[in-house]
Amino acid sequence: MMDQKGKHNLLPNLYLIGFMGTGKSSVGKIVAQKTGLTFIDSDQEIENQCGLSISKIFESYGEKKFREFEKKFIQNGHPKSGCLVSCGGGLPIPDGMIESLKSKGLVICLWANVETIYERTLKNDHRPLLQTENPKAQIKSLLQKRESTYLMADQVVNTEQRSLLEVTDLIIRKYHQASANR
Repeated sequence: MMDQKGKHNLLPNLYLIGFMGTGKSSVGKIVAQKTGLTFIDSDQEIENQCGLSISKIFESYGEKKFREFEKKFIQNGHPKSGCLVSCGGGLPIPDGMIESLKSKGLVICLWANVETIYERTLKNDHRPLLQTENPKAQIKSLLQKRESTYLMADQVVNTEQRSLLEVTDLIIRKYHQASANR
């Protein structure tokens, strides 16, 4: 975006948070393309920096170390503006992380119910937290623990019974409204 003097008008960052399977990456790529933001997937960035898959990071170092990698990424691993960051499901949960995200840009939470998340993640074996005997119970438990933090987002978008295009358009509207008010 250019202003009248031809200077680049830097767009504020947009952070998509929410549980795995709510559409953060799918929707995020389309929103980024339509808004001119640079799409960044926090999990992919961490995998690239570590040279290991998320599953291998969990297996080799544990969840606590992975959360440290996420914190480092949010603190200084991406540009301060012009980006749409699709955040891993647990990224905003540790103390101070949701506040850190909100200080860096607009935070929108994508929401879905347990059944929908289960259906969307059923065939994905790259989700280390769901490699249990009862993934649906695990989803329910984690979602209950994370819900209050997710709801601290600047905006919440329910993805239930909405097409990818509907969710995308809704996020773009909310982003432009929030950007205009900054």
